[in-house]
Amino acid sequence: MSVMKLAIAGAAGRMGRTLTRIVHETEGCEVAGGLEPPGSPHLGADMGVLAGIGEIGATVGEDALGLVSRIDGVIDFTVPAATVALAELTAQARIVHVIGTTGFSADDEAKLRAAARHATIVKSGNMSLGVNLLAALVRKVAATLDEDFDIEIAEMHHRHKVDAPSGTALLLGEAAAEGRDIPLEAHAVRTRDGHTGPRPDGAIGFATLRGGSVVGEHSVIFAGEAERLELSHKAESRDIFARGAVKAALWARGRKPGLMSMADVLGLADF
Repeated sequence: MSVMKLAIAGAAGRMGRTLTRIVHETEGCEVAGGLEPPGSPHLGADMGVLAGIGEIGATVGEDALGLVSRIDGVIDFTVPAATVALAELTAQARIVHVIGTTGFSADDEAKLRAAARHATIVKSGNMSLGVNLLAALVRKVAATLDEDFDIEIAEMHHRHKVDAPSGTALLLGEAAAEGRDIPLEAHAVRTRDGHTGPRPDGAIGFATLRGGSVVGEHSVIFAGEAERLELSHKAESRDIFARGAVKAALWARGRKPGLMSMADVLGLADF
């Protein structure tokens, strides 16, 4: 099979530059171009120079329609509005769309499901192998331990992160809820302030911390009487997310349209 031509949405951002480097280093794919919004000071820049690896001949542009017509897939860690708009184009082009963006509304999610009728979409709140294995373990533990064990999810990220709880925390919350066979939205407790009363039975709590340059830390706590089980993951580099996203893109190439997750990519869906 020919080399997979991949574009990077948000190419000038921290994650975009990391993705450029990882795609360039990975056998079987190449950087075919990048996207930034109109007015970006990085339009026309060589993506390799932005990523600190020297010129690679792929540049940053704003013409998403023109770009998707000549590539095999796009990797997208941007913002919900940009991702939803790009999904409409990847659906028209019937190409691979790997989505690491988080913070989607219910309406956004519906639009992505619609796009997946024609695009091959892999979407996950976290692209790393470790986190997706953690989610599978959380699902299994939640199904094994009864409601005598309370579930709490704690996460910390750098000061620049704009959504909370993180997409990864929500991914882990969904895994816990699936294990308990309950809807997350009906049981999630995202804020506690003042006189809250006793903890509701069956609640899945979220605690959010922000500060410094933390790439990402997540813990799922199963707290029972006189014992506590904690499952944790600490990300030390954005490379792990980029490698997972590239793995997802290569896996998705040639597959039928649909909305899939990293659990599908890693064979963890039935774990």
